[in-house]
Order: sequence, then C-alpha cells, then structure tokens
Amino acid sequence: MIYALAKPLLFQLDAERAHGMTIAGLKTVPMGPAPQSDPILKTNFAGLEFPNPIGMAPGFDKNGEVPDSLIRLGFGYAEVGTLTPKPQAGNPKPRVFRLIEDRAVVNRLGFNNQGQDKAVARLKHMRSRMGRGILGINIGANKDSDDRIADYVTGVHNMAPLADYLTVNISSPNTPGLRALQDKDALEELLSAVMEARGENTVPVFLKVAPDLEPADVDDIVDVVSSQKLDALIVSNTTITRNDLKSRNQKETGGLSGAPLKEMAQQRLKDFRAASGGKVPLIGVGGIATAEDAYDRIRAGASLVQLYTGMIYEGPTIARCMASKLSKLLKRDGFKSVAEAVGADDK
Repeated sequence: MIYALAKPLLFQLDAERAHGMTIAGLKTVPMGPAPQSDPILKTNFAGLEFPNPIGMAPGFDKNGEVPDSLIRLGFGYAEVGTLTPKPQAGNPKPRVFRLIEDRAVVNRLGFNNQGQDKAVARLKHMRSRMGRGILGINIGANKDSDDRIADYVTGVHNMAPLADYLTVNISSPNTPGLRALQDKDALEELLSAVMEARGENTVPVFLKVAPDLEPADVDDIVDVVSSQKLDALIVSNTTITRNDLKSRNQKETGGLSGAPLKEMAQQRLKDFRAASGGKVPLIGVGGIATAEDAYDRIRAGASLVQLYTGMIYEGPTIARCMASKLSKLLKRDGFKSVAEAVGADDK
C-alpha cells in the first residue's frame, strides 16, 4: 500500500536516481529477523540450504550494501554485484530507462561498481547480519582490462571467502566483447582458470549466460559446464532483442529486462534442460514478477529463481507475497517440496 502511493513519485525521478534512493531506504530496514517461509519452500541446492527459492538478481545491489535488508524483505537469497577487481564508473548517464507500458527496463550501466576491495570490507560485516539467507557474489571483468580471464581469477580469490556461492557473469551486453567469452574455446579457458583459482575452497560456482543464444551455443555451454564441473547455470541475463514494445524508450541501447523477456528466458531454460538431459542444475531469471511466473520456471526445470525488474513495478513486498502464493501452488498440485516440482512439465 505504501509503495503504491510512493511509486508515482519515484517514477517521476530519473530511474537511476530512484534506484539510489531505494538502496538508501533499504539501509533503514529494521534489524528484526527475516520472515519465516513455509517449510515446503526450503530448497537444497549446490550443497546450500535456501529458506525459499526466490532470490534478488544481481544488478540491484551492485556494491553489496543491502543483502541483509533484502533477506529481511523475504528473499531466500541475495546475489550482489557485478563486482569487478577495480572500481569503474560504467557508461555515461543517462543509462537506465523505464519502459512503463511494457513493465520493463533497459539498462546500459556497464558494470558500474566501487570495486572488490571496498566490497570485501562491507561484506565481512554483512555476513553476520544475513541470518539464514544465502549470499551470492557475482564477479566480472573490468572494461579496460588487458586480461579478462585474469580479472575473473582475481574475483575468485577476493570474493570466494565471503560468498555462499560465486557467479561468473559473462552475459552482460554492456561491456564490449564480454559475451564472446560464451564461445566454446574461450569459455573452456575461462572456466578452467576459475575452477583452478577456486582450489580447495568448496564454494559453489555458477555461470550466468545470455538469452540471445543459438541451439549450438546452448550445446557448447552445456558441454563446457559439465566438463568443468560447475555447480549450476543461471539462465538468463538481459536481452538485446526488441519485439513488439510500446514504450517510447524502446530504442534505447542496452539490455532489456522485465515482462518482455519472460517468454524468451523460459524457452532458453527449457533448452538448457533438454541439452543437459536435466543433469545441469538451473536457476531461472528473466521476466519473473509473480508466484505463477516462478512456478512456471520451476516446473520447466529451475530449482531457484531470481527477479529484479519485477520489484520495480510491484514493490518491496514482492518476495514475501510470491513465497506465500508459491507454497499454495505447490500444495495445490500435490508437491511436498520445491524439488519435487522441478522439471515437472517434462516428467
């Protein structure tokens, strides 16, 4: 109710400024315990126990400032970042655009963040305040790096000691050439270096991929992820595709997120499940804004889901509301856990 009143005012502000105000506001969330999720939502994934499968996607909390507040809003986990070894300003402003009629956002932020050194000090403090929530840390390469693989190795060394899981992000469309790391040979070299850098640390490593992939790309990624023994694939990031949009900002350059991405992200998840024979664990992202969206993604093969743009339009109670409804959907269909529902549509 409060967000419904505040939303028109926030939407009059530049999108990036409104986001900054949201982060500042979340720092004031009371330090009470996180809401208890229905036990049916407890999800064991990659050796971790998630209180519920609904997570905040990276890009919202780029510098790891409020993961504890997100957990207290009802998210089962929060993934912060993308964090690069060195601080970087990102692309020139304006660089975030609401597509209100489409319930979408276009961004070309370009991995703007304060760098991993600052995040390390902050996240050490946050770890003690996360409660039962899970902290994911998303790592990337600096735009001007001479050796992007070395940047990911640095990210592993810096962030693995603080993370419940690490995500290797090669899927942003806003860092020139980054998505080329999804090519098979480049991906093999990158993930081999990442897993060697992880060493004896048992932190799970996930890979985040773009939705703009051809069938051969999907097969190649599955082969590399399987051979390198990564723990999961996150499907997907924003898209560079533009179809049937209504908003005046539709032609802005950048990655499109929100409702228009839902169908593509759902299909790409199905593609990865089929290509891996269900053997590669999956996390579903893209266009998720309701419990029904989350449930569809779970039935299609995702063990966990993430959202970001959905909260811009629905407000900060979205995770709590989704969790409540998701438990009802599972019980309605006779499932005793989220795990039982994963991939139910192809069983």
